[in-house]
Amino acid sequence: MVAKLQVEGVVMERDSLSRIEIGTRFVTDYELKVFAKVLGVSVLWLIDDEDK
Repeated sequence: MVAKLQVEGVVMERDSLSRIEIGTRFVTDYELKVFAKVLGVSVLWLIDDEDK
């Protein structure tokens, strides 16, 4: 995933991605847009918390 993010212009280390996954690092707006693109989902899907 980190390599795909870097191809899209978001420079991120694996450690940063791990911290996002466990909730100790926030995600910037531009990172969120690229995450959605790389994952093939909408930004709204990523931020929806109805099922969580």
